[in-house]
This record gives sequence, structure tokens and C-alpha cells, in this order.
Amino acid sequence: MTANAIEIRGLRKTYAPSRGAPAKEALNGIDLDIPAGSVFGLLGPNGAGKSTLINILAGLVIKSAGQVTIWGFDQDVNPRQSRASIGVMPQELNLDPFFSPRGALEVQAGLYGVPKAQRRSDEILRLVGLEDKANAYARTLSGGMSRRLLLGKALVHMPQILVLDEPTAGVDIELRQMLWDNIRRLNDEGMTIILTTHYLEEAEQMCDEIAIINQGDLIARDSTVNLLERLDTRTMIIQPEGAIGALPEGEGLDVCTRPDGSLAISYHSHQTTAEMALEAVRAANIRILDVRTEQADLQDVFLELTKSKTT
Repeated sequence: MTANAIEIRGLRKTYAPSRGAPAKEALNGIDLDIPAGSVFGLLGPNGAGKSTLINILAGLVIKSAGQVTIWGFDQDVNPRQSRASIGVMPQELNLDPFFSPRGALEVQAGLYGVPKAQRRSDEILRLVGLEDKANAYARTLSGGMSRRLLLGKALVHMPQILVLDEPTAGVDIELRQMLWDNIRRLNDEGMTIILTTHYLEEAEQMCDEIAIINQGDLIARDSTVNLLERLDTRTMIIQPEGAIGALPEGEGLDVCTRPDGSLAISYHSHQTTAEMALEAVRAANIRILDVRTEQADLQDVFLELTKSKTT
């Protein structure tokens, strides 16, 4: 096993002008390492460059400049080995409607040169919960079943790295849970998982590390825990005992009343302490029935990091 599943240096992609539109710089010199064995989140708003990056990794888009190394194989020097090291579950449903799930897996395995004796089609069908649909036409599968089959197709050549592009977009809770149970199992077995998602709470729960891309630039890359700590905003929620007269005042405090009658006092921890906030409450003659604190979640971090490039 290599220390990094993927190493990217100076990756650029410029799309040529077309139909009067100017050339578009989709990736602006990305440097990124993805540790082997991790669940790695790749986040960013629409048009940020995530899909371009994934398609370059998959060998579907030709980069304009830079170096990509997948599982120790330079993509330019060893394209076949690098492509064999990665499996991609795309966001779009791209199934042949006339193949059965078993047939689709067999064809996919053949495209990767997997010998018949080494194919695991039935094992993969059991993994994704499609063993009872093994011989049904793909066109008869529900949307959720089709997504399961896409996951199965990404696994036929036993890749070391699995890329999931919005895997749970538009699926029900039951299917989402099944997908994540399978992903955790694969990761426990040593597979590196790269995840793109618009569900930030999903990334927060699943990912060890996260990179955020915006307008072709890598604007953050850190552990999920460290990213959450980058925002030092704290919010203290005060449940008062009785009616409130004047609101608390103090330097660095942002105070508002919530619909349930509680007070929300926000402050930056490097400027103001929790004790200073409580002193302001007592100075306003507010008796405290209950108190709790709120901290930033991944959505707060995401919005904070991306707003500077969109405003």
C-alpha cells in the first residue's frame, strides 16, 4: 500500500471556447494528496471543478497540465495501471436497459480484462442487494436499484480506490443507509473512498478528511475535525426565567431573541469568553433557567470558506 492513494500536482484543465463562449479554466493548478485507506470528502458548489477532477482521475477527461499519480502509477506513464486502480460510481444513470444486472457486471469486468475465473459478479450483487434481480432487465429496475448497480459496476475490477459522485442524491433513507453500510464495510477492508456530496451532514459524519474546491481552486484541505474548528464562532442559548426587559449588551456580542423566547448570544471565542457573555446576561437582570452552547457545523465552514470567492 502507498502512503497516498492519489497525489495531484499542479493540475489544470482549460476547456476550449465553443459557440461564442470564452475558454473556461475549470482547474487552476490543484495540489492535493489523498491518504490511502481514508474516506475523503471532495466538496464544492456547482461548477467548482469537482466533476472535472473526478473525470480526469477516471481517465475520461484529458488534463491541460500537471501530474496525477493513482496508487503509485503516474497517469501519463502507466495509464492502464492507474485506471485499473480506481473505480467510479457516477452521478448519472448510464445503464444499458437491455442488460441484466449480472450481464452488466460481466461486461464491465470484461472491459477491465478481468478473467472469467476471477469475476465476482454474484458476490457483488449480494453486496449491493440485487441478487434477486440478477437476471432482470436493467430497464425494470427502480432508481434506487439502478444506483446500487452503478456501485456494483465500479467494483468489478477490485479497485483500491472507489470514487462516489453524489451517490445518495435523490435516494430514499433506506437506500442511503444501505449504501453507507456498504461503503463503511469496503473502507474497513482497506479501500480508499472519495466522496462528493451536497449533503454536508453526510460528509461530516462519513469523512476523515475534506477538501473544498471553489471556482477551480483548492481553498481548504484538512481533517473534518480541524475544519470545524476553523470557525471560532460560538453561540450561547439562554432560556430565561420569566420575561426579558433589555437585551444583554457587551463588546463582541451579537444578541437576538428566538421564536421560542430564548436568547441567542453569538461571539468569537478569541475575543470574548463564555464568562463575559454570562456577565452581560446577569448585568441585564436576566435570570437563567437553562443554558447551552452551539458550535459551527460543516455547512457554516463551507459557506464561510466559499463566500469570499462568490462575493
